[in-house]
Amino acid sequence: MSSPVQHKDLANALRFLAADGVEKARSGHPGMPMGMADVATVLFTRFLKYDALDPAWPDRDRFVLSAGHGSMLIYALLHLIGTPGVTLDELKNFRQLGSKTAGHPEYGHCPGVETTTGPLGQGLANAVGMALAERMMAARFGADIVDHRTYVIAGDGCLMEGLSQEVISIAGHLKLSKLVVLWDDNQICIDGDTNLTTSDDQLARFAASGWATCRVDGHDPESIAKALAASQHADRPTLIACKTVIGFGAPTKAGTEKTHGAPLGADEIAGMRDKLGWPHAPFEIPAPIAEAWAATGRKGAEARSTWAKRHGAMEAARKVEFDRLLSGQLPKAYLEALNGFKAKLAADKPKMATRKASQDVLEVLTGVIPEMVGGSADLTHSNLTVTESTPSVKPGDFSGRYIHYGVREFAMSAVMNGLALHGGFIPYGGTFLVFSDYMRNGMRMSALMGLRVVYVLTHDSIGLGEDGPTHQPVEHVASLRAIPNLTVFRPADAVETAECWQLAIENKAGPSALALSRQNLPTLRSDVAENKSAKGGYVLAEAEGGARQVTIISTGSEVEIALQAREMLQADDIRAAVVSMPSWELFDRQPQAYKDGVLGQAGRRVAVEALSPFGWERYVGTPDAVIGMPGFGASAPADKLYAHFGITAGAVAAKAKQFAGQ
Repeated sequence: MSSPVQHKDLANALRFLAADGVEKARSGHPGMPMGMADVATVLFTRFLKYDALDPAWPDRDRFVLSAGHGSMLIYALLHLIGTPGVTLDELKNFRQLGSKTAGHPEYGHCPGVETTTGPLGQGLANAVGMALAERMMAARFGADIVDHRTYVIAGDGCLMEGLSQEVISIAGHLKLSKLVVLWDDNQICIDGDTNLTTSDDQLARFAASGWATCRVDGHDPESIAKALAASQHADRPTLIACKTVIGFGAPTKAGTEKTHGAPLGADEIAGMRDKLGWPHAPFEIPAPIAEAWAATGRKGAEARSTWAKRHGAMEAARKVEFDRLLSGQLPKAYLEALNGFKAKLAADKPKMATRKASQDVLEVLTGVIPEMVGGSADLTHSNLTVTESTPSVKPGDFSGRYIHYGVREFAMSAVMNGLALHGGFIPYGGTFLVFSDYMRNGMRMSALMGLRVVYVLTHDSIGLGEDGPTHQPVEHVASLRAIPNLTVFRPADAVETAECWQLAIENKAGPSALALSRQNLPTLRSDVAENKSAKGGYVLAEAEGGARQVTIISTGSEVEIALQAREMLQADDIRAAVVSMPSWELFDRQPQAYKDGVLGQAGRRVAVEALSPFGWERYVGTPDAVIGMPGFGASAPADKLYAHFGITAGAVAAKAKQFAGQ
């Protein structure tokens, strides 16, 4: 008669799948999965509310592996509990082209992976967003429909990243009591012992930010279980410091950085099999252990079934709205409201900053799209991101729709990613464009995961004036345009701002960034029946009196200057057209015939943008045909700066004459 399956058997199954997977790939990080196998086993077998056959069940607990380098841990877990598609062959193909088991966990690529992790600290930050989303959805629909927890495994590196302080401060302030962080306290980083780099008291640090904290032996299942049980009743987020041995079980390398980021080697794994009493071949899991893990994957089926009955019994309109929010479909009323607003703009022709136009658009959109959740990194009344429909989210009151992120730009981006990943919300957040550098990696992760997150980036050029070069963006738009799957908009007036907002909220495949002016701009468009910004660029003003001799291409606040230059050229009998190009990314997707028609003859094009000229040669052929910022700005009123840097209608007209044909 075989012995009953014990905790150590379940944990060792994780350890050996991780070690064998990394060994076969000849690449990877075996140490963390081996060290945290006991913690993960207790979490999954005793606490996690999860049905492996329905990994997208809305009320499941979320599990985030913030220490994404230890990806074989989550792949082994997902395989053992029976997640569809995460087969043994996928584990054997770890880190290979086309496999679901990428080097770091990727959202949308592997079933059961809640977020893409690898850039340390961001998984923890995403989890804060997920935990916040759970509280906000529960405030709307009640605990009978929304009642789940968010668990994170984070490493020393996650806690070293400055982002971690930003997000633990937010989580503690908001008292996100259903968030639990399991810290892999193994005292090892790539360079060696963590005493080389840090002497922080992490428990004191978290406690100072309003967290409950405790310390456990990460290899004692009962100690781990006791701490997790206590977290279920906490009135604040919980940090559980799990003292572990990295590479647990490796006979000569355990407890050292040698197990962190390289295969153990055949001899070490053989010794590990002897030491842990695991005589089985690579990737072989004995049937009793495999069945015990599979039962763990099935144990959430009853909870899911019970939830489904409650969901089915919801009041009809409430159920329809809940399902709509999770599907990501916009309400039907938004387009009619937005079109009415654009018609009013065309009639009134206001002169306003595009940041103010954005606020006016948001008043309309947030009034009819309840899933839009705003916020700002302590620049609400500069970014103009709050509306009458978005009251503040506060500790103990999650019914609001506006998040005060404080001066924490990176946290804002990563928390918004978590909100989007959870489902039910379209987050947008504001800061100055120049500070997008602080959150660039979070924006990149939005793009990599294909999340509908909107970045409102105001004060977009030297047009912000006297605050000077520390606050005047130059290279930032070019830098953001370089991020794949990020759609960058720089609208020229209020009409284009409304159009760009429409495109941003309709884009379910990736994030958008709106670069908006501080200075007032005239309304340039009166034709609003078609969303012309949807093509990225279009002819705003065609040449008069004959065939086009030159094309002036521009974006944002400089489109007004381009139109003034066109008038100067017309007075000199030079037929010029003006193209507004609010989005390079959308324009580049258009058919070649359309692009050729808009841009006109090659060699007869110039561009003007009060930013870095980098990249414009793709449209005008040569850097010599671009008027832009040659370097950093200066402190002065906006009109003086435009004149000082030669970004004027006269300069554009003179440049256009150099490239105009006969």
